[in-house]
Amino acid sequence: MMPGHPAWRSIAGIAIAALLIAAAPAPPRNELGYRHAVPPYTFQFPADHASHPEYQTEWWYYTGHLDAEGRTFGYELTFFRVGLDPARRASASAWAPHTILFAHFALSDLAGKRFLFDEHIARPALGMAGADSARYRVWIDDWSAGLDADGASHRLRAASEKFALDLTLQSDRPPAIHGEGGVSRKSSGVGEASHYYSLPQLASTGTVTLEGRTYPVRGLTWMDHEFGSGRLAPSLRGWDWFSLQLDDGRSLMLYVLRRKDGGVDSASSGTLIEADGRTRHLPLAAFETRSAMTWKSPRTGATYPSGWTVRVPSADLDLEVTPELADQELVTGGAVGVVYWEGAVRASGRAGGKKIAGRGYVELTGYTGRTPGL
Repeated sequence: MMPGHPAWRSIAGIAIAALLIAAAPAPPRNELGYRHAVPPYTFQFPADHASHPEYQTEWWYYTGHLDAEGRTFGYELTFFRVGLDPARRASASAWAPHTILFAHFALSDLAGKRFLFDEHIARPALGMAGADSARYRVWIDDWSAGLDADGASHRLRAASEKFALDLTLQSDRPPAIHGEGGVSRKSSGVGEASHYYSLPQLASTGTVTLEGRTYPVRGLTWMDHEFGSGRLAPSLRGWDWFSLQLDDGRSLMLYVLRRKDGGVDSASSGTLIEADGRTRHLPLAAFETRSAMTWKSPRTGATYPSGWTVRVPSADLDLEVTPELADQELVTGGAVGVVYWEGAVRASGRAGGKKIAGRGYVELTGYTGRTPGL
């Protein structure tokens, strides 16, 4: 075969491509071999709803408000996957401890002024728990989240001794990608970041069961999915995270990374999501959050901020954010043992000179105990 033959050129092209791939730098990894979240990253859906076992830490977060006849519930259902040793995934033993999964399920009964919480923890052994990487499904026993057979509807199920949830969620908007270049930074170090997106306006229908009574419900859910392999930077104490669904169809996500010296890390950021799904990245200088009130936990003694002013000057957005219940603190047990406040909030204020309102959730970590994840 002569060098000018088309087949030769094809073979040469393949060989050059292989050399280029071999010469390309390998993606950075942490000390255990898990891949770091680095730019650029292009999300592919629905594939990226599923699990990413090449990253060490991953979570699927659902929070929302559900309206029944005469009452309203806030809820949180979250699944966490934490890799322990990637080499053990290839072990012949189903009990090889390569991954741990845990889940938090909370219900805020706003009429009854009660906060209920339960948790599960398991290894992905013998089908008792798992996070599928081929299609979106994560589960621990009979708690589960994933996509229905139609590939579009999210289905959530969880049942505790006193309360249960069974929901179908649907969105007519694309996922909102946070950060820049497909990466949401959590500090300046290599890998101190995640790949992070949200479905902020999931129309929700189904049932809530509370102490034996089942309520048909409908409402709005916010879904977050993050995956990465970094730890919280040593300089950071925790974060304040906001997800707000406004009645003009827009959504707002903000996170404020608190430093141990009392300052705010410059990696703090957010996203303003328009009603049509378009997103605007908000660096720290583009927004402001302040709290003038506090709430002290009778269980842990932790003092949390409680009630915030949130401003986004470039959007002429000025909000007051208020907890629906003061006590929405989760005190988890077992090997995980994290403590954080995550609760239903309401918002009111002005946008462009007009009145605006909304609902949402706020998460507060690092005020006592261990902080979960990135």
